[in-house]
Amino acid sequence: MERIMTADIDLIEELRLRRWARENYVSAERRESAWHPVVLDEMKSKERDQSTVFATTA
Repeated sequence: MERIMTADIDLIEELRLRRWARENYVSAERRESAWHPVVLDEMKSKERDQSTVFATTA
């Protein structure tokens, strides 16, 4: 997990945002650019995880 440095949240809040992003994942074309950078980063991370799983099972 790459930590995004933001002055407005602490580590606990960042982890909560990341969990929310994983549980409420939406595809890139449906994402709002106004969402918190941590949420956007975690959704991208989930996509990378999924592509890795697909690559290893193919």
